[in-house]
Amino acid sequence: MGEEVIISNKQVILKHYVSGYPKESDMELKNSTIKLNVPEGSNVVILKNLYLSCDPYMRGRMKKTEGSYIDSFTPGSPITGFGVAKVLESGDSNFQKGDLVWGMTGWEEYSIVTPTQNNLFKINDKDVPLSYYTGILGMPRMTAYGETVFVSAASRAVGQLVGQFAKMLGCYVVGSAGSKEKVDLLKSKFEFDEAFNYKEEHDLDAALKRYFPDGIDIYFENVGGKMLDAVLLNMKLHGRIVACGMISQYNLEQTEGVHNLFYLISKRIRMEGFIIFDYFHLYSKYLEMIIPKIKAGNVVYVEDVVEGLENAPTALVGLFSGHNIGKQVVMVSSE
Repeated sequence: MGEEVIISNKQVILKHYVSGYPKESDMELKNSTIKLNVPEGSNVVILKNLYLSCDPYMRGRMKKTEGSYIDSFTPGSPITGFGVAKVLESGDSNFQKGDLVWGMTGWEEYSIVTPTQNNLFKINDKDVPLSYYTGILGMPRMTAYGETVFVSAASRAVGQLVGQFAKMLGCYVVGSAGSKEKVDLLKSKFEFDEAFNYKEEHDLDAALKRYFPDGIDIYFENVGGKMLDAVLLNMKLHGRIVACGMISQYNLEQTEGVHNLFYLISKRIRMEGFIIFDYFHLYSKYLEMIIPKIKAGNVVYVEDVVEGLENAPTALVGLFSGHNIGKQVVMVSSE
C-alpha cells in the first residue's frame, strides 16, 4: 500500500430540510478533509470533481420525502447530483487513474463513490466540451415522436433538446418560457416554430389555442399547475403527455390542484412519468446518434456556467427564479 494522502476538501452542505423557496443560507460551504487512498480490497473510486449539474429535481431532495424515485439529501452532509469528474484512484477494474467520468457525485472538490451505486459512466469522446456530460451527453433526453409538440420551460436544459429533437422528426414545435430573451432564443437559436412568454399571457388556454388551433399531439411537461390544466383542455384525441417535471410546484407548501383531469378520460390521453434512470441502458445508442449531430452543428446546446464551488448554492437557487438561460452548470475545476 502507498503512503496515505490526506488533503483539504471544500463541500457544499445542506444545513436543514427546506420549506418554501430554497435560499443560499439553507446551504453552507465547509472545509473538510479526505483520504485519497483506496482501501485494500475496496471497489470505490476517488474522484476530482470538474463540473456539477444544477437540476430542478434537486429541490425535491431538499425536503424529507418518502416513496420518491430518489432519496432526500441528508442535512449536515454534502449535496449530491450529476457531475463530471477525473479518476484519481480506483479499486474498480472498469475505471483507471486518469479516466474522465460522469455520474452521481458530491458537491465537493473530491468524492469517494461506488460506480454501480452512482451510475458512473466513462467518457470516451473528448472532442466536445466536458461540461456537456452534465446535460446533453450526460442524461439522455427523450426524443418526441409526433406531429404537433408543446414544450414548457423550453429554454432550460431538457426543453431546448426536446424541441430540437422533435424538429428533426418533422414536428411543429412550440415552447413556453419566462422572458422575452428566452422566447427569442427558442425561435432564433433552437429554431422552434413558435414560442411565447407565459408571464405575459393572462389566459393560457387562449394562448395555446392561438398556437395549436387543431390541438396538441404531444406535451412535454416540465411545469405542472396552471399550465398543465390549460394543456389538458387543448390536447387532441389520443394525445400523449410526457411528465418530466413540475417546477411550478416544487417550492409550494400546498401544491396546486389540477382541475381538468377528466380530459384524460374523454380524450383518451396517455400521460406517463419520465425518469432518466429507466433509460440508462440506451446511453450508448444515444451517443451514437447525438455526438455526430453536435460536431456537425445540427444540434444547438446552451449552457449557463458559473465558476467556483462557492457559487454553487447561488446557481442552484437561481433555477427557481429563472435566472439561468440554458443548462445550469458549476465549474469546480478545469482539471
